[in-house]
Amino acid sequence: MRANLDHRDRSDALVLFGITGDLAYKKLFPALHDLERDQDLDFPVIGVARSDWTVEVLRERAEKSMREEVEDLDEEAMRTVIDRLEYVQGDYNDPATFERLNELLQDCSRPMAYLAIPPSLFDEVVEGLDMIGANERGGGVVVEKPFGRDLKSAEELDKLLQATFDEDLIYRIDHFLGKETVLDVMLFRLANPVLDTLLHRHHVDHIQITMAEDFGIDGRGGFYDSVGAMRDVVQNHLLQVMALILAEPPVSDDPEALRDEKSKVLRALRPVRPEDMVRGQYEGYLEVDQIPADSTTETFVSLVAKVDTWRWSGVPIHIRAGKAMDETRTEIAVVFQRPPLALYRGEGMDSPPPNTLRFRIKPAERIDLGIQLKKPGEEIATESVLMTYRWDDRQGRHTEAYARLLGDALLGDRTLFARSDSVLAAWKAVQPLLDDPGPVYHYEQGQPGPDEAKRVAPPGGWLAPLHE
Repeated sequence: MRANLDHRDRSDALVLFGITGDLAYKKLFPALHDLERDQDLDFPVIGVARSDWTVEVLRERAEKSMREEVEDLDEEAMRTVIDRLEYVQGDYNDPATFERLNELLQDCSRPMAYLAIPPSLFDEVVEGLDMIGANERGGGVVVEKPFGRDLKSAEELDKLLQATFDEDLIYRIDHFLGKETVLDVMLFRLANPVLDTLLHRHHVDHIQITMAEDFGIDGRGGFYDSVGAMRDVVQNHLLQVMALILAEPPVSDDPEALRDEKSKVLRALRPVRPEDMVRGQYEGYLEVDQIPADSTTETFVSLVAKVDTWRWSGVPIHIRAGKAMDETRTEIAVVFQRPPLALYRGEGMDSPPPNTLRFRIKPAERIDLGIQLKKPGEEIATESVLMTYRWDDRQGRHTEAYARLLGDALLGDRTLFARSDSVLAAWKAVQPLLDDPGPVYHYEQGQPGPDEAKRVAPPGGWLAPLHE
């Protein structure tokens, strides 16, 4: 999905700060491979980091990354990416580092800077880019989540970035928004108005958004304990996905049109009350390396949100995310209202189950519409059936999220990137939970969270996973 943009605005260089880190190894080098394979990369890629490496060491690491992380490796694309790589070694607070970078950018008019570094280093890098006039050339800056730790720090981060770069040159990347099935959520509504009319408070009972994982945080203890489930996935991934499913259709395919509608949803999101959230921590979390013995960081959160728009007022949105749970599943489920009368229900059925519309993002991406049909046989009774669409890779090459989003940023397409006002609105909604997080309840690994979370569970409980 790309908006209709003028390719003359396309970036002509990519500068990766933090190129020696894990993010570059696991995501960015593979994304560069995919962009080159798809003929979307035809300019220098300059890495900047403190590590005492040479360009030869960097190129070896890039090759190792692509061989390990790319499923369908194109040898020619890989070699071309490796040949494009340049390296600048130095401290981010040393002007000489940026002077060396500027020498490599002399023939470039619109360099894009990607900050794959901790937010604590943004100040130094942004000042360095300002010093060499990268912003004055129309080059943008890509920023990784988390966009702050709370409302105040997010505002400070925005102030820092916008002191040097215009808002339309800041790309806040959330890889979740580049996933194929997340985009399905948006296009499903826009392309099927007969179904979109059902997504309304007159027909919908509630919405469930789940991001459950059956594994813990081994190897990420130091990072995870500093953020927890709320900051790691709820405030960004899941609220942004919620905005997609609730947003009104945009007035055009201009990048700002969809972002306008998402922003309206997040601005209409009520601040979540502490009593509408339950936090959990799985047993064994405190034994993980780099986790303090007295940590109260949550590995599970379940909450109820409300959005005060004309379409959605009064419809509860149940959101949960957790580690070391009983399954791995990321899903958006719309649960419709039950029939007013329980007629022709099947044997043992107190009332017909509600219709459901479920978008499963992982694993095994699919869309399911749950309906009732007549049960085969003499009995006049209903049974539940599914109308299912499964994503099939044979339809074409599956574009990975980072490749899609990086390609969009280089082209100047802001459609799938978070905007300042929507990010701040999301922080504002969860700030009461950060100010008063309440107790953390323990749960056994392999369980669907703590028992206390039933207090904020959807009516009738969370939908069971759909098996193949």
